[in-house]
Formats: sequence, structure tokens, C-alpha cells
Amino acid sequence: MPLDTKAKPAFDKSKLPSRHVSVGPASAPHRSYYYAMGMTEEEIAQPFVGVATCWNEAAPCNISLARQAQVVKRGVKAAGGTPREFTTITVTDGIAMGHAGMKSSLASRDLIADSVELTMRGHCYDALVGLAGCDKSLPGMMMAMVRLNVPSVFMYGGSILPGRHKGKDITVQDVFEAVGSHSAGRMSDEELHTIECVACPSAGSCGGQYTANTMACVSEAIGLALPGSAGAPAPYESRDAYAEASGQAVMALLASGIRPRDIVTRKALENAARVVAASGGSTNAGLHLPAIAHEVGIDFDLHEVARIFRETPYIADLKPGGRYVAKDMYEVGGVQVLLKALQDGGFIHGDCITANGKTMAENLADVTFPDGQDVIRPTARPLTPTGGVVGLRGNLAPEGAIVKVAGMKNQKFRGPARVFECEEDAYAAVARRDYKDGEVIVIRYEGPKGGPGMREMLSTTAAIYGQGMGDKVALITDGRFSGATRGFCVGHVGPEAAVGGPIGLLRDGDMIEIDAEAGILNVDLSEAELAKRRKAWTPREHDYQSGALWRYAQTVGPAYQGAVTHPGGKAETHVYADI
Repeated sequence: MPLDTKAKPAFDKSKLPSRHVSVGPASAPHRSYYYAMGMTEEEIAQPFVGVATCWNEAAPCNISLARQAQVVKRGVKAAGGTPREFTTITVTDGIAMGHAGMKSSLASRDLIADSVELTMRGHCYDALVGLAGCDKSLPGMMMAMVRLNVPSVFMYGGSILPGRHKGKDITVQDVFEAVGSHSAGRMSDEELHTIECVACPSAGSCGGQYTANTMACVSEAIGLALPGSAGAPAPYESRDAYAEASGQAVMALLASGIRPRDIVTRKALENAARVVAASGGSTNAGLHLPAIAHEVGIDFDLHEVARIFRETPYIADLKPGGRYVAKDMYEVGGVQVLLKALQDGGFIHGDCITANGKTMAENLADVTFPDGQDVIRPTARPLTPTGGVVGLRGNLAPEGAIVKVAGMKNQKFRGPARVFECEEDAYAAVARRDYKDGEVIVIRYEGPKGGPGMREMLSTTAAIYGQGMGDKVALITDGRFSGATRGFCVGHVGPEAAVGGPIGLLRDGDMIEIDAEAGILNVDLSEAELAKRRKAWTPREHDYQSGALWRYAQTVGPAYQGAVTHPGGKAETHVYADI
């Protein structure tokens, strides 16, 4: 039955976490703090709902979240709850890209989850609405929801509007690639400046099917977000209706007892992976879906994700591999149309419960696949019969690797290794055009432990593409790629170099074979030669021997399991929601 979001049910606080800070004589000191903030007795007696945002002034991805949070709070209040707003950090990849700041990006995902958990635990909040904009904040917020398992609703802050240059839509991807064109002498200072000034004209997250929009699609597909809430661009005031509805919906979930782990099941994770594959989404989903599953205690690693990718048709013609941006998909019906196309093709589990209390099938029942558009295709007429993201495995990646093939014509590459020990060295070589056609550029010691932090390589890959070399060389790394990366770029190679993985044993000239059609990543070395090199290998010490990145390196696990930092749901003896 759908949830009633209009009624104001009576809540029994004796069964809610907030009883510890608001009920009975022992809570008098706590209540004195609430009175100090202007709360009434009625508000103190109601359930407490955390409204968490990643608002900051670091980048356009997050700048509109504070406004949207105010509307969420209005919805919570209307449905009989007491909202308590708090914020957490984000590290915005567009700003962190291309320098040591990117080491902080993936680590921020887990810190976001941890900080939301600690705020909720410390103040005994009963439910959670989480709003996020930039790449790692979306999975971080969803990880916190399933970890805590209090009734929760996720809401995306919305994508940026596309820029315009020479009659075409452009995104920040075009700016990164313009830097490569400029370095190759193919673009003037004036044109580069023009592009940087017009590429990002509003608030919102990067406009292509990069990591933020990929994980926004996941939020609807996995069931934690209200249907349709991921679509509207950030500047559109139509987002307010979804924000208010999200606040009302979390109260209905609290009344009905539906929790995130009722929603995020194995089937829901499979639905999420389908949407990533069908939209040509970011390879980072290969990290984030296993990490979300880990919080629940479900085994769903990179190999399981890759299997689903391989079985799913690629049907949404979105940047960076395609022609359109998130705004275009929104205008033809958004994520719900993509889900409808997949459902019509038999690729969606329709019995999964979602944040509005309805099943996926019920939500899609009235969605009509639109004619007269080519942003999203039916599954019977896909762009390619398999997903836009592919998993690889072989003697160079025993734990696996991942590559985005959306928009790529040639999915096989063989060439000699050109080895770099960090991204800076590789970027410097690319910038001075010190590499050759046919080479496989190897960037190692950039994994979760070895970086530490598993940096994205967009500056390097975009420079290669901007120099017109995107189809002439390949690149492999134990680090990551931006969702905006295109070309033959293989990431998440594991085991990583820092723990003695085969990528750490490569030498210049070793012949590497990449076959995305067969799912292979091999080096032409015998097991005996690899063993000999491993015996001579010594670990390389990174520069972060104290502080947050040191601590991250001590706890982070392998990429194929989601680069997680704690034992997860399987190790739990109790869940916060049941305190």
C-alpha cells in the first residue's frame, strides 16, 4: 500500500531513539538546550528528523543545497516531525582534480558517512533526509542511511545547466579537454578563456553522466529517493516540490516502519547496476555500489556489478560517450523513463519497495516511454547490446579492473607499457607530448592505500583526448577515473601496486593486452617472471605519514570490494535504529 504522506500519525517515542534526549525527568538537561533554540514542548515531543546536507561554498554542486533543505524541513514539519538541520563536508572533484587535493576525494565519501552517523547517534535522531550534490557525497549519504537503518529519504541537489559554445552544449569535461588542446597548440589562450567562462553557468553538479548524475540515477533505481526527484536541474524551483515531498515521505516511512535495509536489497542493488550500465554511467559506481552493499552486509563486489553491466544494454546517449546532458534526459522524462525502458525489456525487479512505500513496478505503472526523442532508446534498439561500463580481469588484474566503453568503437588494445609512479609524472609527460602512439600509459601507486586515496585521472586523460590522441594510446591505473573520462582508460586495477599487485611489477616495454569485449587485462609475462619480480619488489612509501590520509590508508580495503574502511553490516551486533 502507498504511504499516506498527508496524515499526522501519533508517534510512540518510547520506541524511538530520541526518547533518550527528550522524554522523562532524566532528559530535563537535554530539553533545556532545545528550549534555548526556541523549540516548543510540542516540537520536543515529536520525532526528531535529521536533515543533512553537504552544503558549502567549494563548488556549484553544493551551493543550492541549503535552500532545498529549508523546503525539506517544511515537509517534515507538515507531517508531524521536528527537523534538525546539520551539514557535513564535501571534497569537490572538479576543484580537487589534477593535484594532490584529489587524494582527499574518495576518503571524503567515508568521512561523510561517518560524520552523518556520528551526528545522528550523538543526538539520537529518529529519521534522516540527506541532500547531496558532488560525486562522493551521494554514495556517502546513502551509505550512512543503510548503516544507521533509520527511516531515510535521499535527495539529489540537481545537475548544472549546460554551457553554450559555438552553438553546442558544453560541460566542464570540455574545459579539461580544452586544456589538452591548448597544450598541443591546437587552441588559443583566448578560446580557452572563453570556454572556461561559459562552461558552467549555474548551480548544480556536472551535467554529463559523470559520477554525480550516475549516483543520482542510482538513488531512484535503488529506491532511496522519491521517483522523479533526481531529474530537475539545480536552479529549477520545481525541485522544491520534491524537497517538501521528501520531508513528508520520511515521516510516512517512520510511521510505517519501512527502513533503508527493507529498500536496499540484493534486487535493488541489481536495479541500480542496471541503470549505471544502461546510461553509460561512471566507473566510480563500481566502487560505490559495493560500498553501499557492504553497509547492509550484502556481498556485491565489482565482479557482480560487472556481470550485470555485461548483461545490460546501453540505451541512454549521454555525455561523455554520447551527445546529451542530464537536462536533456530530464526533459524527456528523466530516470523514470530510463527505468521504464529497462522494465519493458525485462531488466528491472519490479517488486522492490521504494521511498514512497510503493514498489518499483507501481511507480512505473503510469510512466509512458516517449516517442520522438533519441536521448533514451528502448532496449530492443540499444546503442550497444552490453552496458557502457565493463569489468576486466587477468594476470595484470587478478582482483579486477573497470573501463567505460560507452561511445568507444575499438574495444581492444595491445601495446608496450610506459610506466609512471604517480599522476604528476604522467601528466607532465603528456603535457610535453612525451609519449608515443600505441603505448599503454601506466600510472601506479595511486590506489586506495598507495595514493593514498585512489585519485581520479581526468586531467591526464582529458589532456590526451584534447591532444587528439584519445584513440591512439591506452591508460591503466590502480587509481580511478572521473565519470567525465573517455578513451581507452582502465581503472581500479587490483591488487594495487602498494600491496605488491602485478601493476607494481611492470617495466617499460612490457606488452599489455586489453580486451573489453572478452573482459581481459593481461601482460605478456610468465608466472615465473612475475614471481621473480615480486621477490625483488619493495614497497614504496607515500608522503602521508600522519593525519587523515594516513589513517585512511591504514583501514581502507581493496577497490573491488568498494574501498571500504570498516567491517560493515556482517560484523554488526546491533543497529543504531534499534537503540
